Amino acid sequence: MAGTGLSGKFTAEELRGALRGRKARVVHLTHNDLDAAGCDAIHRIRYGEVFTLWASVGNYPFILSAFGDVEGRGDLLSITDLGYQAGVERWLKKAGDAGWRIEWRDHHRWENREAGIVRPLVDRLTLDTAACATGIVARELAGGDARAAEIAGVVCDYDLWRNEDPRSMVLGRVLSKPGLREHVRDRLAEGVFTDARIEQEYAALLAEMERDIARSLRNTRILGRKYRIAFAPLYGYTNDTAARVRESFQSEIEVIVSSNGRFSIRSVPAISHLVARKFGGGGHPHASGGTFPFTLLDRIVFLVTRKSRYFDDLVEVAESVGG
Repeated sequence: MAGTGLSGKFTAEELRGALRGRKARVVHLTHNDLDAAGCDAIHRIRYGEVFTLWASVGNYPFILSAFGDVEGRGDLLSITDLGYQAGVERWLKKAGDAGWRIEWRDHHRWENREAGIVRPLVDRLTLDTAACATGIVARELAGGDARAAEIAGVVCDYDLWRNEDPRSMVLGRVLSKPGLREHVRDRLAEGVFTDARIEQEYAALLAEMERDIARSLRNTRILGRKYRIAFAPLYGYTNDTAARVRESFQSEIEVIVSSNGRFSIRSVPAISHLVARKFGGGGHPHASGGTFPFTLLDRIVFLVTRKSRYFDDLVEVAESVGG
């Protein structure tokens, strides 16, 4: 599949060097899940050669900051599946001044104020919370292309929790682990939704997933008064763990916590994005992510006890933003 990219950990200088050495006229900055893979597949259907930068919600401003130091020469910086973060306008302006054309397509919930800040700094800003990011990209970059439409249908089925197409669950679960993202992206761009490698990975994943979820359930803690809030350590497979916790504990909010302090939050009330923003993150009203500022001691305490002093802080936030 044509196109290159950069993933994993890299320094600012390595990032700037990679951007300066790019051959593609399109740089795609996107998230790191199935929705992002779908977005990237459709970019490749539309543009052919693409330089892809996979990012977490937390580190994409760092990546964006490099563009102002690299001559854009009129090339396209396409941002997808990433929500607004405070201060990104500074990096957008620098990128624009450096000669980049910038388009941003996202399905996360933005405040009107945030959209008003970003819109004058980009050539295009499309926000649509009713679709997944792949759906927006398919509509705007490959409207009428049957292959792109099918990709969007499968990806949105998983990303919007519709669970009507069994192909989407396989791909979503497979991409919950690193290592197969580019492979799945390339197959999607070919209009292929499974192959021997994906099926083999999925079979191994199911066995591992059951073990990991069982560990999470054994260490789940219920807090809260207004809402029944479940805190569970993450051993793998965030979405599946959250769903099983809700099923097992009849919780209304699930907080799945990694040992480094990053967490994913799922909620019945439409407040996940509001809670996550208080912890440096964001996302959707019913599914978002943020970070507890764990110190080394916090990490040790969490690893030993599966508890954290930040649990009470999140409960307080959740039960206040809910009205």
